[in-house]
Parts: sequence; C-alpha cells; structure tokens
Amino acid sequence: MRDSKRVAVVIAAAGSGKRLGGRTPKQYLAIGGQPMIVKTVKVFESIHQVDDIFIVTNEAYIDYCQRLVTEYGLCKVASIISGGRQRQDSVCRALAEIENKRPETDYILIHDGARPFISEAVVRAVINAAAESGAAVPCVPLKDSLRYVGEVGTDSPECVDSADHKENLAGAGGLEGMTCLEGAESRSVDRSRYFSVQTPQGFQKSCLTEAYRKAMQQGYYGTDDASVVEWAGYQVKLVEGDYRNIKITTKEDLPMETRVGTGFDVHRLEAGRDLILGGVKIPYERGLLGHSDADVLVHALMDALLGAAALGDIGRHFPDTNEQYRGISSLTLLSRVAGLLRENLYSIGNVDVTVIAQAPKIAPHIDEMRGNLARVLKLEAGRINIKATTTERLGFTGRKEGIAAEAVCSIYR
Repeated sequence: MRDSKRVAVVIAAAGSGKRLGGRTPKQYLAIGGQPMIVKTVKVFESIHQVDDIFIVTNEAYIDYCQRLVTEYGLCKVASIISGGRQRQDSVCRALAEIENKRPETDYILIHDGARPFISEAVVRAVINAAAESGAAVPCVPLKDSLRYVGEVGTDSPECVDSADHKENLAGAGGLEGMTCLEGAESRSVDRSRYFSVQTPQGFQKSCLTEAYRKAMQQGYYGTDDASVVEWAGYQVKLVEGDYRNIKITTKEDLPMETRVGTGFDVHRLEAGRDLILGGVKIPYERGLLGHSDADVLVHALMDALLGAAALGDIGRHFPDTNEQYRGISSLTLLSRVAGLLRENLYSIGNVDVTVIAQAPKIAPHIDEMRGNLARVLKLEAGRINIKATTTERLGFTGRKEGIAAEAVCSIYR
C-alpha cells in the first residue's frame, strides 16, 4: 500500500464490561501496569502507516481518557468521542467525526479497545488487504469441536436470520445462556469451514461509510463491522489473524498476574487508650494512639494490600483529617480495602504480619486475630499468618514507647 494513503483507526472502547465484573470498565483496567486501552492504542501509535486514532469511550470516562492520552504521549489520537447505545452506534459516531476532522482519510480500521495484544504484523496485513479489496478482516481457524443446537434437519448454521441471531447473542451470556441446551437436539459441525473473527477490521472509507449509512437508515445491526459491509453488498477478504489477539471479555481472559505488597506502621502507646491488635482488645495498661482505633497490625496489612494493587496507601483512602474515621474500627477499613481489590479484580493469595512489641504478650491472642482477618478478607485462616517479636529492649519498641507492625501479602488476578 502506498504511504500517501491516509489511514485512520477507530478504537471501540465504549462498553461497560459488565461480564468482567467490577466498577471500572474493562478497557481501563491495568495489564502489566498500564491501562488496557493505552496498551491497545500504543500498538497503532507505533505503526507508521497509521495517521490518526479516534477513541470512542463512555461519556463518563472522556476526561480520564484524555488524561491518559496526555500522560502517555499518544500523539496520534485525533479525537475522543462519546459512545452510543450499541457498538454500531458508537462506530457511526466515529465515522462522522472522521468525516468532519479528517475528510481526506482513505482507509479506516476498527479495533476493539479490549484487544490489547494485537500485533503490528496483523495490523499491516489488514491495511494491505483493505487497500487491495476494499474490506478485510483477520481470522483464525477454530480449535474446538463445534455442535449446532436447534431442530436438526430443518435449520442450519448457514441460514439463521439477523433478528434471530441478534436475539441469540443477547441471551447467550455465560452459564445462563446454556439453559437453551436443555432437551435440545444437536449435531456436529465441520469446524474446517468456520473461523473466529478478530479486529482490527479494515475498509476503504467510501465502502464503510456507505454501508453504515444504509444500515442505520434501514435499522440493520450486524454482529461486527464486516457483517454490515457484507450486508450492504461488498465482498470481505480474510487475512490471517493471531491466536494471541484475544478479546478480554470475562475474568478468565485476563492474563494471570501475581503481585507482592509490603506495609509498615508504627503507633505510640498512651495511657487511657484501649489496645486493639488484629481487631482484638488486649488487656494492657496503655493503648495505641491514633485517629482510628490505631490497630497497627491491620494498618500495616492494609498498606501492603493497597501497595500490591498499586492503589496508594491508607492515608490516601482514609485520611486522619476526616472526622468520619475518628475512632473507627480498623477492621471496617480493612473490609473497604478488600472491596477495592475486588473491584479491580484482584484476589488475595496470602498475608504474613509481624508485630514488633516488647510488651504485652501477643501469642495468646493470635488465633483470634487470624479469625478476625479471615472473616473480613473472606479467606481461609490457613492463608493468614501472624507472629510477634521483640527488639531485645532496643529502640522505641524495646522501651515500650510504641508498637510497630510490618506485613507482606501476595495478590493475583
């Protein structure tokens, strides 16, 4: 393809990612320390044939997306656009923006924002094939055996109409979608005739915009951009995709990621305060001074968990200038930290906490502490370890002026 041709890329990233879970749309979750959408855009930034990138995202995330574009120096991003009700509506808005901002565009690629592992080789192959034939999509052969479910001998996979297909897709969500198999007839399907379609899908601009114009006028919604173009009467060329170019849809699609966090905290011992460690009230002449209940053990653990997930520290989430946290149980705060990890799709592997104190004796209370942490974190007690040590009467803990704690944890996603 000649370098004089202008190529624009639409990143479709307006989905809510409900099937993945969590409050944050999946395209903004971190993979390898970077938001998924950043990893996706960076691939196209690095390809010299790509001139402009248009991101379609949730309206509530437009400002955040713009901050990411600035922070990571994504200089080819021409516009960030608010998405529509469905993916096809979002792409339609992007096409209008391209026509308005880059009318000289010759070719348009449309890529899922939740496919961060796209390779440059596939992108270039799609661009070249679109230049030759007008429309191109990357595909990979299916690996699994297939079965067709329906009235055997009447319907076939080749003749399911668009309305039925759309209804089937809407109902096929996880295990709930399997209920249609109960009592249904089925037959095997020759998988050699079927391929899994990926993105980016590439098109001559005139071909794509005309197909979308017809589809929106007639209320046709395809399963992807190539199906819209094909419905409008254009031929679509297949190019070799990449099995690594997966779409992140459910938690199982995320690459396994294990992280380690550490935490350390110190509180002074003062008369007139209760001594709370691991949520246990320990009989002692003095207690720890702090804005909350000053549970130094739990504070160190919270910082370890937040650090492992790169979510800051307890001072950021529960500042001692906020009156709502005065005297609050640290176990309550730990429960909120556990919730933050779940929202970011992290699970806790194990925790190990060391309490550093000359007095009082901690060992008699360790089992109760472990039980408290297990209950709040929703972990088996076997994943929680608590131990105590002294400093042989050295330093502030040795002089019984305060108590310190350090924690180590592992989390995974």
